[in-house]
Amino acid sequence: HYPLRRQRQMCIRDRGWIPGDVADDLTDLYRAHREVEHRLQMVGDAQTHDMPLSAEGVARIAAFCGQDEGAFRAGLLERLARTDALTEGFFAPGQAEDGPELSDHARGIVEGWSHYPALRSERAQGIFRRLRPVLLKRLMRAANPDEALVALDGFLAGLPAGVQLFSLFEANPALIDLIIDVAGTSPALARYLSRNAGVLDAVIGGSFFAPWPGVGPLAEALGRAMAETGDYERKLDAARRVMKEWHFRVGVHHLRGLIDAFEAAKHYADLAEAVIAALWPVVCAEFARKHGPLPGRGAVVIGMGSLGAARLNAGSDLDLIVIYDAEGVEASEGPRPLATRAYYARLTQALVTALTAQMPEGRLYEVDMRLRPSGRGGPVATSIQSFTSYQETEAWTWEHLALTRARPLAGAAVLMAEVEAFRRDLLAAKGKGPDVRKDVAEMRARLAVAKPARGQWEAKDGPGRLMDIELLAEMAALLTGSPARGVERQIEAGRKGGILSDSDATALLAGYRLMWRLQAGTRLITEGTLDPAKLGEGACAFLLRETGEASAAALSDRLEAVAGLAEAVIVAQMPEGAQGAGHGETGSAVE
Repeated sequence: HYPLRRQRQMCIRDRGWIPGDVADDLTDLYRAHREVEHRLQMVGDAQTHDMPLSAEGVARIAAFCGQDEGAFRAGLLERLARTDALTEGFFAPGQAEDGPELSDHARGIVEGWSHYPALRSERAQGIFRRLRPVLLKRLMRAANPDEALVALDGFLAGLPAGVQLFSLFEANPALIDLIIDVAGTSPALARYLSRNAGVLDAVIGGSFFAPWPGVGPLAEALGRAMAETGDYERKLDAARRVMKEWHFRVGVHHLRGLIDAFEAAKHYADLAEAVIAALWPVVCAEFARKHGPLPGRGAVVIGMGSLGAARLNAGSDLDLIVIYDAEGVEASEGPRPLATRAYYARLTQALVTALTAQMPEGRLYEVDMRLRPSGRGGPVATSIQSFTSYQETEAWTWEHLALTRARPLAGAAVLMAEVEAFRRDLLAAKGKGPDVRKDVAEMRARLAVAKPARGQWEAKDGPGRLMDIELLAEMAALLTGSPARGVERQIEAGRKGGILSDSDATALLAGYRLMWRLQAGTRLITEGTLDPAKLGEGACAFLLRETGEASAAALSDRLEAVAGLAEAVIVAQMPEGAQGAGHGETGSAVE
């Protein structure tokens, strides 16, 4: 290695990056380090770089180097300190430049940084003294510097350590812009980054900006991460780590305009599907270890709602149901056998726990199973015989509407195909019922009471908003017997089936697309209600860019206009005087 290393050091010196005497010192230090390394590997007969932990082991290496133990220790420590001093000047050059003038409030925040865990060590403080003026100058360029400073303060407060991250910032100034953009717009992304700064390695390496891999490669990556440990809980934590890295990546890409709300929605849905596809066999294997293999033909996991339609936002939960076919088998065969119904109920609960349990790496998703047959009162797992019989003879219209978005995600392939074939046949048959429009009108009235619009920029709830448009789209799919799951394709099915005119479809799609862009952007910024009057300038600029509007006032006006047009189309599709209590858990059908 020496000739190559020597060549590199000469190149660094020739370019004027380091003085000639520093290059000579580093060359000598490198050779000394290599000599010790070679002797360590010869003594241990292994590829190692670690010094022995015992005094006897150190003495042996010292003797091999022709020195007594004391002289060897002193020389090694001196060389390490010398190397650190020389390279520190290369990776973190210069003295701290002057920072911008700060207000008294901002100065108080900045002075508090010295007490944070990330700035405990002298080395971290030394690097940060040079970095701080750069950070503050970039902050001054933000749309709202005070807001961005508070967000950055929260990011720094959450860092457990700072040396490596601060060094990365100095060596890669573009990361500073990324941090300020994230901190000033999305607190959730900033919190994740403060606790998982290692994700920036992918940013620097370029893989962070590679094309989206899709469901298959994502599921494989999750599977590999879980396969690296034999412990079940560690597998679940590994899945959380990988999922959150990709979830963060989608959020940053959306925030910075690399993808729009619709691309982000597909990426979030791909990730959720990959998680379920990778996690389901792991959960089944762990459950089978205790209670025996899955009785009969096994089970399938069905995605409902937005997951079934493959369109999620940053804060979406997962609507799931589980269907199994025991094929007449009454109980499992294992160390602790279970009756078949109890087996699949507990297996389903194990899947929900695997997704929702709070672990060191957090949780994967919140899960909602209210869309299962019979709602909250029904079993958490349903046999395929009970499922098909219920849907054909007992299910309410809202349950058939929910099936317009159902999609098998994981499990026995043959059973998945059978469930999908049944779904298509059922929609073709049940959409001809005379009470569909009346039932939808009743559901819509219940939703108006249960979930009114909240705020000026409400995108999800209220007349002409997302849930209203999605409900009509599901009705159009049911009335036409269309297997389409996405809103756009369901509206198109309604147009082709003569339910909606061209102008009706255009009004619904215009409203839906604007509302989705606003809803997806909102969920990236906050988990609560969006108040434009209290929205920071960075977040406001992000939403305006996403929706294509020039000002907050223009966005408000457009929202009201498209919602009004969509509402008019929807009201025209409802039978006159169709009001009532409705049936079942109607609020879940379009979520």
